[in-house]
Amino acid sequence: MKNISKYYLLVLSVVLLGCELNEEPIGLITRDQINTEPTASSVTSSVNSSYQLLSNTLNIIGEWDWTGGKVLRNDFILQDIAAGDMNKKWNPDGDQAWMDEVAAFNFTAINGAFNGIWSYDYEGISRANMAINTLNNPDITDTGLDAATKDRLLGEAYFLRAFYYFDLLNHFGGVPLLTEPLEDFSAAYEVSNRASEEEVIALIENDLETAVGLLPMQKYSSNAEPWRVSIGAAKGMQAKVDLFQENWEMSLAHIEELQAWNFYSLNDHYFDSFDVEKEFMEDEVIFAYDHRAELNPSKGNGLAALMGWGFVAPTENFVNAFEDDDPRLEYTIETETQSPHKLLGSTDSQYKGNDDSPGNKVYIRYADVLLWKAEALIETGQVEAGLEIVDQIRMRAENTPSLDGSNGELEMYSGSGLSQEQALEVLYKERRLELGFESHRINDLKRWGIADEVLTEMGKNFQEYNYLYPIPQGEIDRSGGQIEQNPGY
Repeated sequence: MKNISKYYLLVLSVVLLGCELNEEPIGLITRDQINTEPTASSVTSSVNSSYQLLSNTLNIIGEWDWTGGKVLRNDFILQDIAAGDMNKKWNPDGDQAWMDEVAAFNFTAINGAFNGIWSYDYEGISRANMAINTLNNPDITDTGLDAATKDRLLGEAYFLRAFYYFDLLNHFGGVPLLTEPLEDFSAAYEVSNRASEEEVIALIENDLETAVGLLPMQKYSSNAEPWRVSIGAAKGMQAKVDLFQENWEMSLAHIEELQAWNFYSLNDHYFDSFDVEKEFMEDEVIFAYDHRAELNPSKGNGLAALMGWGFVAPTENFVNAFEDDDPRLEYTIETETQSPHKLLGSTDSQYKGNDDSPGNKVYIRYADVLLWKAEALIETGQVEAGLEIVDQIRMRAENTPSLDGSNGELEMYSGSGLSQEQALEVLYKERRLELGFESHRINDLKRWGIADEVLTEMGKNFQEYNYLYPIPQGEIDRSGGQIEQNPGY
């Protein structure tokens, strides 16, 4: 059991103590000197720790390290603020000016937003590698972990590693590939060269395929813990990865397989996917991070705390994109009370300012999958079929009462004779409306190749090289220049 025991306890210590990746080579996990034998419980905890970097819980890997971008996960900055859907605050000020730099595309490689997401994703990868290494050890049976649970946990870890790498790929392009725990600093430097985008994609695809083969064929991998990665989440990620590579037919095949399982459907009410009172009791959410209040150590959604200080506001451009009768705007962000209801998990603002909020962070939901399918259909010339799916999403919105109980009427697009180009414009807009503030927008603009056009029209200083963010300068320095910076930075 030595091959297991030298690694597993370090994962648990990382959970309790946090880590400072900016002081060590990327993804570094040093050799554990404790010889205690692992148990089924400790192995499960090592997998659980791999989820933690998906959370909005405050200070997971840094103690109020604002300038390092580590107070909480930075998706809302790099996606929603950068894309012009979200302003930093309702009332502009000089607080956390590095966020304003991202918003204006007036940043350098030392900006904390990039260091933060790099640190979160690589720490997640490090923990997933630890879990994969432990679970693949032949001696794992000595823990008493049954085969089905072992396979499920391993499938979760492979998914999470793929998820973190896909995030890094979309932000930075090719990045260093770490697939095993590192035993010393020299090993870290040996793998600090950037892999190609093709190599990163290959790892992601292999990990997801492995995950699908290991996870149980049921909606929730564990009915007792429905927050865990499911086969639906893994299949959904396969579809997303192919969509982003414009492998339309493969993406459609994955989506149709997912739909055939009949695990998911659109909720009748738009807000049900975000409502704290309906978490894991509705039909649409495929993968979300499970925030919980009143736990020690904390597992709450700390983004709500920032809202109490005036953070997270809509841009005028975002608000104006909605039709007058579209209830999704006020469920996303209500301007009267300055409350991002979707992110708070309630429509009464009760969690605003609460750093221990229970609202989950939704990563994949069925509406997103349906819009992937609509996009792939339109791109393959099946325009009418794609527009029918868009109308399905819009009809659900139309049937959702506004906060005052009224219903409006939204325009439908199928049967209107739109061209492929016009249908794609409809699809692009619908993704913005349906998925607003869910941290998808900048990736969409970039993969569609329209980020420069859209963001320049908003007055942002977006340049062609901004299609990739800069590698954090600290990582380049610590690698001795082995990690090459993206062009333009």
